Formats: sequence, C-alpha cells, structure tokens
Amino acid sequence: MLVDLARTRPVAAVTAVLGAALHARRMLLLKSLLVRVDAVRGALPAAVRRRFEGDWALLERAERTDAAAVRAVLDYPTTGAWLATVLAAPDGPEFQEALAGLGAVAVAAALRARCRFTTTRPLPAGILPLPGIGLLRCVRGRVRLSGRAGAMRITDGAGRTLLLPGPGTRWTADGALAWSGLHTLPGGTAVLDDVDPCRVPAGGIGPAALPAAERPFSDHAAWAARWRDAHALLAATHPARAAETTALVRAVVPLVPPAGAGPPLSATVRTAPGAVLAQLPADRRELAELLVHETHHTKLAVLDELVPLWRPGGSLHRVGWRGDPRPVPGVLQGAYAHLALLDLWSRARTGPAWAWRRRAAERFETCRDQVAEALSVLAESDELTPCGRDFVRHMGRHHAHLGVTARPRG
Repeated sequence: MLVDLARTRPVAAVTAVLGAALHARRMLLLKSLLVRVDAVRGALPAAVRRRFEGDWALLERAERTDAAAVRAVLDYPTTGAWLATVLAAPDGPEFQEALAGLGAVAVAAALRARCRFTTTRPLPAGILPLPGIGLLRCVRGRVRLSGRAGAMRITDGAGRTLLLPGPGTRWTADGALAWSGLHTLPGGTAVLDDVDPCRVPAGGIGPAALPAAERPFSDHAAWAARWRDAHALLAATHPARAAETTALVRAVVPLVPPAGAGPPLSATVRTAPGAVLAQLPADRRELAELLVHETHHTKLAVLDELVPLWRPGGSLHRVGWRGDPRPVPGVLQGAYAHLALLDLWSRARTGPAWAWRRRAAERFETCRDQVAEALSVLAESDELTPCGRDFVRHMGRHHAHLGVTARPRG
C-alpha cells in the first residue's frame, strides 16, 4: 500500500484503506473527548453534563439504527475540524461552549440514520450547523427539533416551523427561522459547503488569510458546471484517478474570489481531509488539476496519521512552486501533490482532450525539475522516519519512470 501511495497510484483497495484509517482516527478522537469529559465531569455545570449525555445517547441510538449513515457524518471534514477545536480548548467556558458541537453531530447523524427523535436545543449563537447537510439559523436562539424518517421539523419558541432537510435556502415569512441546505455536486456525493462555520480555519487560508465565500456569493451553478466538466475531463484522461477523486473528496468549500489575476488558491486542512478549499477555477482543466493536487494532500494527511512520515524539526528549504521557504513536511506535501500532477500531465499531453495537450506538456517539463529538486532535499533530510524515507524513495522511482516514459509521441 505504501508503494502504491508513494507512486500516487489510484488503487481502489488503497482508497478503502485510507477511508478506514480516517474513520478509525475519528473514533479515536471521539473516545478522547469522552475520556476528557469523564475526567472533568465534576467541574462541568449540570446543564452541560445533561446536554452532553443526551447528545451522546442520540449518537449511539443513531449508530444502532444505521451505522453507515452515522459514519458518513463522523467522517465528514467539518466534524474533524470541530473535534480538533474542542479537544484543543482549555478547560472551562471555552471547552463547554465547544462541547455543544456534539449536539449538531448527533442531530445530523440521527437525521441521516432516519431515527425518530425529539430534542430542544438552546442556540446561543443563533445557528445549528448539521455537518454535510446544512445550517439552521434562529433569531430567538432556541428550537425544538423533531425528526422522523429522514425529515425534521424545526419549531421556535413562537411556534414558527420549518421542515428539513433539502438543498437551497428557505425561511419563515418573518425571517425568524432560516434553513440553508447544502447542494450536492453532479455525479457523486460531494457537496458544495458554503455554510458550515467550521469549514475554514479562523485565521483564513494562505498569506492573504482568505475567508470562505458566503452564500449567495459562492455561485453554486458555476461550481456545479465546472465540477461536471472537470470530472468528465478526468474520466477521459485517467478513469481511475477520476474515481479516486470522487471517492475521497467529500466537500468543496468556495473561497472568496481573487483580488487580481493568477491561478486560484486552494488548500486542504490537515484536521479536515476530504474538503477542497478553493477559489473557482477559470476552466475545467484548472479544476481537474486542482482536484488531483488537493486529493493528494488528503491522502498524505490520512497516511501520516496512520504511519508517521516525519519527525519534528526546524529546517527550512526552498521549493520551485513556492516563494517562501518550507519545512520538511511542507516540502513532502508539495512534492507529493506535484508528483501526482506530473502523472496526470504525462497522460493528458497524449490524451483525448487536444486543448489540454500543449498546456500539460509545458507544465510537465517545468514541474519535473521542481519535483526532482524537492526529492533531493527530502532524500538528504534527517527529519523523515524510516517509513518516510521509504516513501520518498518510491516517489523518486516513480518520478524517474515518468521522466523516461512520459515524453510526447511523434
């Protein structure tokens, strides 16, 4: 498996192993949360303890009803982001506030599992994000939720009601209750997540600290069209890689548009693998490349939790695709994603999409030397674990193979 991953090969069995590893990690984090709550139980206010116990019981009941549906919620990217936040929060009010997020996970799980449930929830911030489903807003900050057969009735203190779920945005006549359901992207199960408050880290993305694009500025129609075309292009160029992207990408998080010209910014958050954070690419080729790039950040993030590839260290190194010096983990992440792009471009430049051929050939030649330099840095580093060194060695072999066999025909 390590060899296949190092060579960026899209193998269904390896993708399944990564999915299992991600789920095991989420279950471990949930157990860590339960252990921590037990350790500080005496210091928690009675209302916080009761809320946590009720949420945990609902999550257990949902899993007994439909374990696969609950797994989909637990493995959703923003669930990982929330778990990282709550486990890092210091004891006291900050931890207690973050702990309330378990209620959103439990309600989403029960809804997906088609459980029957009724619960009343205070919403101090006036919102209830349901991971992978949508976001409820309530002016009054307290709602009654009644779920049955995959549907849910929301009632506020004044008796206003909304029926959920469903894509798009709906609200009561006076706007006191509003629901923003996520749109599913064409041809799979990935969603365009433009509402979850955990979808982008608090500090934003990149040097410019870009925030997420809020609905209605996320342009679902444009993303859906670009997504459909990009996947068709990937499928025509490398069907196995298109299938891998479909399996690993759970959500696309639109970022605010760029201020000027240049390629779209994209990112994968280590605590939320499976989510592609990106500005809308200009065309299908750009999005296809972006998806392959970020999918490999997800693969490496999950793999490193399963088999650590590097040790803590402080060295910084220059790489061809960044202007700022990078630590060894950053060099490895970048080299791995660009090696996958080299593999993609080696196919695209002799593939069926004529408009992509010249672009792919140019990028292949430029990127091949950049990856070679990064692999040399990694090969000489003492910050890699034995598995990390083995991983880089197989990356190098695949890079050499591409350099020999991936030349244009004719």
